This record gives sequence, structure tokens and C-alpha cells, in this order.
Amino acid sequence: MILFTDLDNTLIYAYKHDIGKHKRCVEIYEGRQISFITEKTYELLKKASSLLTIIPVTTRTVEQYNRIDLGLGGFSYALACNGGVLLKNGEEDNDWYRESQQLVAYAVPELYKAEHILKTDSNVDFEVRSIRGLFIFTKSREPDKTERLLKGELDLGLVGVYSNGAKVYVVPNTLNKGLACERLKKYFPDEAFLAGGDSEFDIPMMIAADAAVCPVSLKNRPETAVTVSSGELLSDRMLSLAVSLSE
Repeated sequence: MILFTDLDNTLIYAYKHDIGKHKRCVEIYEGRQISFITEKTYELLKKASSLLTIIPVTTRTVEQYNRIDLGLGGFSYALACNGGVLLKNGEEDNDWYRESQQLVAYAVPELYKAEHILKTDSNVDFEVRSIRGLFIFTKSREPDKTERLLKGELDLGLVGVYSNGAKVYVVPNTLNKGLACERLKKYFPDEAFLAGGDSEFDIPMMIAADAAVCPVSLKNRPETAVTVSSGELLSDRMLSLAVSLSE
């Protein structure tokens, strides 16, 4: 079995998220401990790693992904930049990235347009970043207003507009986690797939998987997904399910 897992708020949690006292730091940035996992998650990760292949799938850049240390060594495969970059044993696959560039080429003019809109939006209070030429990222004081502005100006048949807290993204419709997982499946033609995630970015990945785990609060989730209530951590439920399905 393969487990495709989102990272933030799925497998790891920011310091602002209360996951209890029994936890360990997995990410340090500028001298600060910023991300954690529970001790239960750590033990489940150790067991799951011996039974199945775990593949992180994240919107993080490669640099942001490399800050994470779960204490179990690196993963054989990881998908960064919303699936646009493939890491094999920590090294970038150049062919994969070139293919990703080709997949989003049709949307490049729309990404340029999004950059211009964001740079003139008075609500934006962060630099407007083009992430590897694949998608656009920034932050806004009024993310809902910025999202509405973008949706009113951009061709939503070409790109999607998303907000997550203060973060705002403009992403080509072909650059999604589901398509990335489908592309990676050629390495594992006979394996079943489980996926876990907490956001709209993760829905295509859940749809592409044979089974999925997500919070009950996630809108538009697959009807067949296993849901997790607010009293239980997604990481623990997801890994427990992965282990039980693999044993």
C-alpha cells in the first residue's frame, strides 16, 4: 500500500495548534520550533514506514519541505510545490519538473495577470511570489476579498484561486495533487493508495486514491472518505488506518 499524505495540519502541526504535551519538534525555522507531531504519531509513523510506502504531497517549496525532520530518515519519494516537483531520495527529478512546466504552460499568461492584480491589491501585505514558475503565492489582510477579486478577473477555466488563512494561491488547474499522484502511480502499478489531507488542495488527491481520510469539516470531500472529528488528530487516525490496512 501507498500512503499519499499532506503535511501541514495533516501529518504535522504548527506551534499554534494544541496537540497536547506529548509531542516532538519536527521543524525549526530561524531558531524557532515551529512544527510538531505527537508521540503517538511518531510511533505510528515508525510502524507504518515498515509496512508501506509513505509519500508526502505538499504545497511547500523544496526548501520548506527540507526543513522537516521526522526523526525517521528521508522518504524515498516526495511531491513538493503542489506536485510540480518530485524528489527521489531527496534529489529533484528534472524530467518530472520539465513535464510539470509543460503541463502548466497554457496558464502562464494567466499567472502573469494574477501577479499584476495582486501587486496592485491594497489588501496584500506580503511579497507576491512565483513558485518555480508553477503557481503564485502571497498573503492578504483580507484573503476573502483578495480571492473574490482574483476570481472576478481571472479565467477560472485555466486556474484556480484558493485561500487558506491569510495565504492566497493562484494555481493552474492541471497542477493539482490528484494529477501528481496519478503521474506517480506508474512507479507502483499494482499498489493500492490511501490519501489523507485537510484542505481543498487535497481533494483531487483523495478522489484519485482508493481510500481517503480527512476532517469532517472539509467541504466537497469525497463521500466515501473516512472523516475525523475535532476531538481526534487527523495524523493519528490516518496512520492507524494505514497500518491496519497493511497488516
